[in-house]
Amino acid sequence: MTSALPATPPRVPRSRRRIAALLAGVVGAGGAVVGLPLVAAGPVAAAEQGTLVPGSAPSEALGAGGAVDYTVYLPPGYDEDAEQRYPTVYLLHGRGDTQAAWQRVATDLDELIGTEAIQPLVVVMPDAPWNDRGSWYTDSAYEGSADSGTGAGFQVETALTRDLVGHVDATYRTVADREARAVGGYSMGGAGALRLTLAHQDEFSAGIVLSPAVYVPQPPADSSVRDHGGYGVGHELFSPERYTELSYPAALAALDPALPVHLFVAVGDDEWANPDPAEASHDIDFESARLYNTARRVPGVTAELRVMNGGHDWDVWQPAFREAIVDVSSRLRTEPTVPWDAELLGSAGDDRAGGILAAPDGGTTVALNLAGAWAGSQPAGGLDVVLARRDADGATLWQHPVATPADERAYGVAAGRAGTTLVAGYTKGDLDGKHAGSTRDDGFVAAVTAAGERAWTLQTGDPAAADRFYALSSDGAGGAYVAGYTSGTIPGGTSAGDKDAIVGRVSATGELLWLRQVGGPGEDKALAVAPGPDGSVYVGGVAGQGMPGAQAAGANDGWVARYDGAGSLSWMRGVATSANDQVSGLVARADGSVVAVGHTRGALGGASAGDNDVFARAFDARGEVLWTTQTGTATDDRGVTGVAGADGTVLVVGTTYGALGTPVGGVDVFTLALAADGTPGAVSQLGTRERDGADEWDDANLFAAPGVDGAWLSGLTFGAPFGAVNAGAGDVFVTRVDFATGPGVPTTAVGVEATARCVAGRAQVSVRALNGGDQAVSLEVSTPFGTKSFAGVAAGKSAQQTFATRVAAIEAGEVTVTVQEPAGPVEVVARYAATDCAA
Repeated sequence: MTSALPATPPRVPRSRRRIAALLAGVVGAGGAVVGLPLVAAGPVAAAEQGTLVPGSAPSEALGAGGAVDYTVYLPPGYDEDAEQRYPTVYLLHGRGDTQAAWQRVATDLDELIGTEAIQPLVVVMPDAPWNDRGSWYTDSAYEGSADSGTGAGFQVETALTRDLVGHVDATYRTVADREARAVGGYSMGGAGALRLTLAHQDEFSAGIVLSPAVYVPQPPADSSVRDHGGYGVGHELFSPERYTELSYPAALAALDPALPVHLFVAVGDDEWANPDPAEASHDIDFESARLYNTARRVPGVTAELRVMNGGHDWDVWQPAFREAIVDVSSRLRTEPTVPWDAELLGSAGDDRAGGILAAPDGGTTVALNLAGAWAGSQPAGGLDVVLARRDADGATLWQHPVATPADERAYGVAAGRAGTTLVAGYTKGDLDGKHAGSTRDDGFVAAVTAAGERAWTLQTGDPAAADRFYALSSDGAGGAYVAGYTSGTIPGGTSAGDKDAIVGRVSATGELLWLRQVGGPGEDKALAVAPGPDGSVYVGGVAGQGMPGAQAAGANDGWVARYDGAGSLSWMRGVATSANDQVSGLVARADGSVVAVGHTRGALGGASAGDNDVFARAFDARGEVLWTTQTGTATDDRGVTGVAGADGTVLVVGTTYGALGTPVGGVDVFTLALAADGTPGAVSQLGTRERDGADEWDDANLFAAPGVDGAWLSGLTFGAPFGAVNAGAGDVFVTRVDFATGPGVPTTAVGVEATARCVAGRAQVSVRALNGGDQAVSLEVSTPFGTKSFAGVAAGKSAQQTFATRVAAIEAGEVTVTVQEPAGPVEVVARYAATDCAA
């Protein structure tokens, strides 16, 4: 059975009506609290308990007088609000067990609902007595056998998915839709939950699969799967053909990606080891990993895998269920979601976002890390970087690959001179034609012209070690600042141990102006970079054991540093507690200050709300703390990046498992507006029911950029926006959010064209210098035939000058335009061709 979501949306559960932002306060310099926190919910009160109620569902599938007995958990407050409707989770027990086995999780449900880690749920625990409690939850075709003494099988799959589900929806205030329904189980019940989730997508949207007794391609000879008729046919107790027909590989092959499902798979690390080496691949821990790695590669399926400490018992299943129900609850919807207005880009492979840059015409340039063919771009091998320039309507104007037969990955795009786009990341190949035979990661920066042609490529790093650029920003002069890490030693650098952070500057013509290595004895990475208005650069990241000038405080510490335009360190500051902390993004503001964005498990700006919290901390140009904001839910919340707004405001962008705003499901992307003094403002969540903005390991894959009419976001999604279908595994979304973007750090980007031509038999050299930045500049044009100065050339305007000669022929030559920029004068050179007007 299937049904649409109610035309009149049911009331949102109390856990979702409350905004669980749990703002922990905004702390100014000196520790003064300048914002008011919301109060988190306290521990579960004794009265806040659900009830366990016995029930029986008549079932035609089980024959005359057949029924499915069950126990239902009704959440706290179920009898208080006759209008509220709930999502439903069905829990299947293992072979030989009864419905009573699952009743032990009632106290877990009480606690998790009371702390708002999950929404209130109706949880149904059916009893499965058929086939000597070994039905495997299938529609058995077994007719029984006198020789084996076993009776005929039952239509258990149909009894549960049709009769029990229909009865529950008619009896309790549930939302009768797949989006509000999940099924879970352990051992035989794990196999049943997997079968029901994949084969009945119209009924279930998620499955909790604990220690599943699933085997590929066939169960081992001594498996009880063969003994009870669940996969029997006729008088044959076990049919290999029937087992294959009902197996999860067959269900995955028939899956409809338009009805996405999510699997949470968990298993113990001490599962029984089959003594026969030939059967070792059928150990349940091995089979669980195989299931996860198979399912996550199927379009329309997302999956999580947990390996717990323990064996095939409740020491694994109970903690696994607690984590699983938090994950699955966040995906269950009790009302229609607002369609997400976003574009979906990507191949049939596992793709990642690589950055986004807004254009003055309202369009964008998007960097994609593609694992397969996409929109005419054919793979060069491994993971490829492809830049796509799109107009305001999303139509592609050009595509340009930055790829070799090895892997490349982009981590940011920025504006260069005269419409040029800069992209940075790392390569394992020979990207610049000067690194033949390279097998270790090198950092790269590439420039692509406004016409989509490669202008230049810089590849650099220790030839014997891995080097990566993880961040890129404009340097305000047509070049770029880059940051990342080296696991070796760069020229002129000194290794401090393990990985060290690196930060450098690349000119507008692709010259590496400087590159600095800095670190402590642990693993250190630079993850963010942003330019200061005076030619300086801010860099931030994470340190394993502290940084020079920032003593270690915890297991991992965040840090922020400032370098001048020549690469000299001005200051280094820790952003750290005794717990784990990380700076993931930096937002430079026009007044010279910078806002660090990241996550903490400690208390940087107030009490921890639980797990990771989002933080933003502002520093002035001297490195003094202006304010700190910390916010979060009881689940995992992380700040990733941000965008500068008008009058010093900042839009923080990150990921959350919880309800900072109105949750969508899975992992959501959030935006949080901060006033110039850090006071929190509007917060929103967007995404799909699946994982958005972060990969399976919760590593962020999310970029933001200021645009003409708001902020542009691009990132990873395992789902699909409204009206789209996921192309396979991870795809890339692009969307715009409302935010009054303002001037960040002023930039200049002057492009120069020089042309020789003939007028009245004499040669002339015409020069056009276009100011493609966002501030007025003064410049001087020098040629062999004269010099001309221009003051205050406005952003978007050109300075033009023609230099006449007294001769009919001139040789090829060059003109030099000297631009007065905040960091000092910069020269831009353009060449002109030889011209003979007498020819």
